[in-house]
Amino acid sequence: MTLADALGRGLADLGLEVEADTRKRLLDYLALLGKWNQTYNLTAIREPERMLTHHLLDSLAILPHVDADNLLDVGSGAGLPGIPLAIVRPGLAVTVIDASRKKSDFMRQAAIELGLANVESIHGRVEDYRPARPFARIVSRAFSELAEFVRLTRHLLAGDGRWLAMKGTLPSTEIEALSGARVAGIERLRVPGLDAERHLIIMEPL
Repeated sequence: MTLADALGRGLADLGLEVEADTRKRLLDYLALLGKWNQTYNLTAIREPERMLTHHLLDSLAILPHVDADNLLDVGSGAGLPGIPLAIVRPGLAVTVIDASRKKSDFMRQAAIELGLANVESIHGRVEDYRPARPFARIVSRAFSELAEFVRLTRHLLAGDGRWLAMKGTLPSTEIEALSGARVAGIERLRVPGLDAERHLIIMEPL
């Protein structure tokens, strides 16, 4: 099975209808990530087939919960999940932020090469970031514990906004220690080809 076939099957399993040119852009992003990964250690996963499952499909599994017009991806690293979400949802304004210069440079270059006018890459620490407007959704993928995620980004969330924390196994201890926010929902995610637990913790400010 080709990578394109695997992507098509994975998207279908997620219930996502994605046009051919958008699927090509997703694969172009994967190729660019693989190219940069040869020089810069952006991700420990290097096999294209595993990158497809563990990065692309894992990121897109939360798409039904990104029901807003703007999103901040905290500690985005190689642009995950922000860039795949921006590719599939061109009407979504995505800001990706990371404290690593090489990672923020990669995300900026990816946005340029893929023609993603809806992506802005910020180099810096999220607690120091002061944008012109708050975000309706703030997402993190293995960024920190829930309470720390909320604490560091509270000033960036719109009044009616939500945090989306992507986790592996259900973080019961982190949920019990949560302060400054309440859990609005817990979704168990099923990522095609990924034999591991994945959860999305949806939080709202108190």
